[in-house]
Amino acid sequence: MPHPFVIVTFLILVIRLGLWLNKQRKATAGRQAPAAGLVPRSELVEVGSEPADPAARAALDAARSGDWRPAAAYLSGDEGDWSARYARMNPFGELAATDDLWLWQWRKEQPDSPEAALVHTDALVKRAWEIRTGQYASEVTREQATGFHQVLQEAAEASHEAIRLAPADDPNPWAAQQAIAMGQGWSRERYRELWAEIVAREPHHFGAHTAALQYWCAKWRGSDELMHGFADEAIAGAPAGSLLTVLKLRAYWEQVLRDKSAATLYRSAEFTAALDAALADLAAADPAHPGTVPSRGWIAHGLIENGRPAQALELFRGMGREIAGPWIYYGDPAAVFDAARTKAARAAT
Repeated sequence: MPHPFVIVTFLILVIRLGLWLNKQRKATAGRQAPAAGLVPRSELVEVGSEPADPAARAALDAARSGDWRPAAAYLSGDEGDWSARYARMNPFGELAATDDLWLWQWRKEQPDSPEAALVHTDALVKRAWEIRTGQYASEVTREQATGFHQVLQEAAEASHEAIRLAPADDPNPWAAQQAIAMGQGWSRERYRELWAEIVAREPHHFGAHTAALQYWCAKWRGSDELMHGFADEAIAGAPAGSLLTVLKLRAYWEQVLRDKSAATLYRSAEFTAALDAALADLAAADPAHPGTVPSRGWIAHGLIENGRPAQALELFRGMGREIAGPWIYYGDPAAVFDAARTKAARAAT
């Protein structure tokens, strides 16, 4: 039997070797990104956190300084479909959730502005969910739950005003109610009534479909069967380029998130078919579609899990600085996203 000193020495050498190899992997990953045409990890940001549109950035900067007029002009523009206009609102809701003086001034001077009413609704929704946190219900404190429901009720009241002020064909105030529906635990029947209002105005609304998938997943008010059924129905009626095919990839991810043993689905014929359909949908989509970058993220994740990491490299390049896909839900999104990019880059060489 080896002497204890020999065993200890051997273990120390193994540990040091492991640390050295880990350091080398990190160093290689840091060099891999720029060499593969990818943005360095230090420059990564989460999707939507920094709008690419210069007009949006200028309007946000003005709002931070107290001037609401550029935001009003930007959000009332007629460019794009309802999905695009809904996506444009998001960073202004984020800002107003923490700094709403500019919004209140806007509402005071333009009390009948449907855009201001919608931003107000969105800001309250975001503030409510910030109070609640993203923890499971069993981990949310009584104080957090109380604050959450109080602010969410304010959001519900604001949403009714947003609906009243909006044009009759505008689905966005209705779409904004979806997060309220989840938080307040609306019944399936009541939610279906809300959904009917949305799709009557915009049958393929990207943001609304993404939110609806959450409602129908098992962690909220549905089940795996209802979630997949919703995704299948949405995809069946959607035109090429709608990017609703990505709903199916998200549905598989939600399923695996709750049941790790279901990860084998990623190599199944069904998932492969869903992934190929999403790739075709992305190829047909308008590059200005608000779901383009998120879809690239979900498809890239799917390709890696499907054993096709090399194919994901071009998608990572297309995402530029933005972290998109399931990686945004991790504690250190930049780290896990960069690891996935590195895997794709290595597989492509």
